[in-house]
Amino acid sequence: MASIKDEVDLLRRIPLFANVEPHRLKLLAFTSERVRFEAGQELFHQGDPGDAAYVIISGSAEVVVDTQDGELAVATLDKNAFVGEIAILCDVPRTATVRAVGQLETLKIMKDHFLRMVAEFPEMAVEIMRVLAQRLSRTTAELTEARNRLGGAAG
Repeated sequence: MASIKDEVDLLRRIPLFANVEPHRLKLLAFTSERVRFEAGQELFHQGDPGDAAYVIISGSAEVVVDTQDGELAVATLDKNAFVGEIAILCDVPRTATVRAVGQLETLKIMKDHFLRMVAEFPEMAVEIMRVLAQRLSRTTAELTEARNRLGGAAG
């Protein structure tokens, strides 16, 4: 069984939480839950309401989206990845399905606890904006690259 110190050390490795004071991470760790998933088991499904975010402790998970042609794998998440925060931050349905590739261990952070931390600790909100902006920038670059490849293939 992991100690609160182990959970704090785990959270500190996540960019989103790297600059949050240890006593604040203890509070988040105390209110979080370790959850294990077997291969193929879903953390959450596209379209579901967002009730929690997850930190991957060990193992990996795949991110898939439903398309007209079936499921499309769009990413693989590994140790220290943080997933599920968009649905809880934006109060929107899950934008993708996340499924364990093999055995997966996560730290589940419930929506209410996460939002309370963000409200009480503005430096965490700033870090969230920074991380999400980096993701948006990376996604925009990938979409531009894909568009350029498709444009080149069509010509």
